[in-house]
Amino acid sequence: MWLIFIVSSEVTVPVSMQEVAGYIEKQVAYLSGGRGEDSSVIITLPECSAFSDIPEEALAKVLSYLTLIPRTRQPGVKFIIILDRRLDTWASIKTALARLAESFPGNLHLVLVLRPTSFFQRTVTDLGFRFSQEDFMLKMPVVMLSSVTDLLRYIDENQLTSEFGGTLDYCHSDWIVLRTAIESFAVMVKDIAQMLQAFGTELAETHLSEECSAIEFLLLSHTEKYRRLKVQLNETLKCRESSHFPLIDYFWLLAQLTDMEMAFDGFFDKHHLKLQQYLQLLRYERSFQEVNCFSVPNIENITNMLIFLTALCVFQEEMSRAQVLILHGHQLAAGHHYAMAMIIQRCNELRHQSDTLTSALNTKQNFLFLLQAQRWCDDGAYLLANLQVDKLQSKEGAQAALRDIEKFQEAAPPLLGAGEDVLFLEYESVLTPCLQAHIEKTFQKHSSVQALIHSRQNCLRKLAHKHVRPIQLVAPRPENPPRAKSPLFSPKHVVNGEKHTVVEGEKGECPCMTQHVIKELIETERIYVEELLAVLLGYRAEMDNPSLAPLLPINLRNKSDVLFGNLPDIYNFHSSVFLQDLESCLESPEAVGACFLERKDHFHLYECYCQNKPRSDSLWRQFSDCPFFQMCQKKLEHKLALDSYLLKPVQRLTKYQLLLKELLKYSSGCERVSELQGALEAMLDLLKSVNDSMHQIAITGYEGDLSNLGRVLMQGSFSVWISHKKGPTRVKELARFKPMQRHLFLHEHALLFCKRREEHGENADKTPSYSFKHCLKMSAVGITENVKGDVKKFEIWYSGREEVYVIQVRKLKGTVHPKMNVIAILLNSFSDTVFQLDASNHKFTAVTFDLSKCKLLKLRELHIY
Repeated sequence: MWLIFIVSSEVTVPVSMQEVAGYIEKQVAYLSGGRGEDSSVIITLPECSAFSDIPEEALAKVLSYLTLIPRTRQPGVKFIIILDRRLDTWASIKTALARLAESFPGNLHLVLVLRPTSFFQRTVTDLGFRFSQEDFMLKMPVVMLSSVTDLLRYIDENQLTSEFGGTLDYCHSDWIVLRTAIESFAVMVKDIAQMLQAFGTELAETHLSEECSAIEFLLLSHTEKYRRLKVQLNETLKCRESSHFPLIDYFWLLAQLTDMEMAFDGFFDKHHLKLQQYLQLLRYERSFQEVNCFSVPNIENITNMLIFLTALCVFQEEMSRAQVLILHGHQLAAGHHYAMAMIIQRCNELRHQSDTLTSALNTKQNFLFLLQAQRWCDDGAYLLANLQVDKLQSKEGAQAALRDIEKFQEAAPPLLGAGEDVLFLEYESVLTPCLQAHIEKTFQKHSSVQALIHSRQNCLRKLAHKHVRPIQLVAPRPENPPRAKSPLFSPKHVVNGEKHTVVEGEKGECPCMTQHVIKELIETERIYVEELLAVLLGYRAEMDNPSLAPLLPINLRNKSDVLFGNLPDIYNFHSSVFLQDLESCLESPEAVGACFLERKDHFHLYECYCQNKPRSDSLWRQFSDCPFFQMCQKKLEHKLALDSYLLKPVQRLTKYQLLLKELLKYSSGCERVSELQGALEAMLDLLKSVNDSMHQIAITGYEGDLSNLGRVLMQGSFSVWISHKKGPTRVKELARFKPMQRHLFLHEHALLFCKRREEHGENADKTPSYSFKHCLKMSAVGITENVKGDVKKFEIWYSGREEVYVIQVRKLKGTVHPKMNVIAILLNSFSDTVFQLDASNHKFTAVTFDLSKCKLLKLRELHIY
């Protein structure tokens, strides 16, 4: 960009002072600096006896040179020529006018001719001009003036030099010196422009090596060249500052020089920054390759524990390097690195590799423990077999042997003493059938060795307390006594997934289980946040990436808000607020309920997201096969397509209530169990609200604003009969007519009747829609709790029973009649009236009953049969 600018800023002068210096010094013509009408520039051609002898080419150069000076600053400027011929002849005037008409290169506005002053020449000039005027006027406007005084009618006195009776100060020799200096400065500016352009071309065409040392050298060399150019620029500016030339003569050159400097500075800064970022990327990629090729040390065949510990220290250092590298990558991305997508991908790869290696290390550490335990068992058997029998006959020998055995047992791996079931719980997250078999085999071996040790200890204690005659000890034959299993950790009580049985007297397991659930809640929350971030960076942000625009269908552009909804708001809430709240509950799981209750208003973000989901799904179905989404999925290395990740918020919302139920299950004796119960109810209410709103947005044909009807209290499908007392639609004997199937939406201020519609076909949208049919305002609605002959029906009547709607619940669920739930909500929709449902006797009781506001309901107590 800046290169084009510099080329257009080069100073190109067709002629210079050096080329026309002889004629300028003779004052064939000059620029006094005066201005005429419309700011026209005045060029004066004074008396010159040798004017007719000047070659045409030389005259053209002189006029081009003089006109170019003002045209450089003002391209469309007009010119006025003062042709002073007061001491000349008509023939000279005619020749001069003819040569001006042929050679003048600018926009000639007017030619003012001072005619000869002698009587004879003046008379000849008047006659000659009268006969030749038309010829001249066709080429240029010419005015013949009798005296200098006549000039004042065309040009102000302060714009004329003293030779024409004016006050304008002009010295021709000074003007020549000024012009020579200006042209020298112009050459300097041109040279600098060419140097800047050459350096800019060198920067733009620089080949970038993949060696860090080469890039470092480029940075140093480019910076040094840039510094030298800046020095030359500053010297040029100082040269101008030290001069005393008028600003108007230098302004256009200085403006060009300043613009060139600013453009070049901007280009160099961008180039330098990109070169620095390229060097950062090379170093980051090299560190990534070094860390990425590291693997977990092999420990299955290790015989020296020191070797493994050394390898483990190296592994931990590499994992620390990986974490530092991930942090550094995020810092580079936050600094708007041009390769941000690649760096984030590397960070994700490192995080995945780190998690994989850590998991593998944990597994191998478990095997190491088993190797240690089995080796300890082997060493124990070897110790017992190598006790010298002759030394055991003395009291001192027996006591020394006991001390050796006790010292050996003190060195046993700690988890061996805790028991097999404790180890199963400890390694539950990485427990595999192979590891489980190894654990069982190890503890069987440990049990056998322990039995041998106890047997030998009993013999040695007897020998240590009394003397007996020497006997020959025979090594006991190997035994496999049955293992004594702890009732607390028997296999049937081991945690497996979500199944857990608490046996009476084993309440100690409950804290363990609550801890297990809170860990699962926090860990899945972290994974959820990471997945949301991957979708936002890997898909949504890429939709605004100009380089990927060709892959994005035109109809999908600027549709990220439709496709992703308010997913950024959900991510911000979970990553910045809710995840930290949950992590603070790691040591106190009972505080989780308060977290949900405190943030329950934030979860209404999901209502907005779910309401947008049908639009998002429709857009996805249209463009799911486009190359853009395939490319993004490949870069993220996702096995599933984007729509699976867009479903994550809905799945996460349902997961919360399941985890809260698990916490409640193991927190019955907790002081804050009420908060957990409240959190569960809040999540269930939210799910219901989301479900209701999803149905509500599918309503079509309603002309008003649904939000004015208040919150949706309930919705469902019913069979409906309608009876009208008046008009042509009056219906008699309702039972003879087939009922209409309607989907009812009970709002706080109105009851809507809709017809459910579903599309059928292979590519049809499976989401149902609801066609609006009728609306009843709750302020004019009455209810009859039962209809004779059918316990499943009840009546809703309107405007004094002019319209009666018999409604039948289509399906019975549970032990409480569903009609009771509908009636309870309908009754509670009346202002200042609260109805409580007693399921034991199928009765509603009105509390705070106001007859003035519920005059349509004559009962204070309603029974359902």
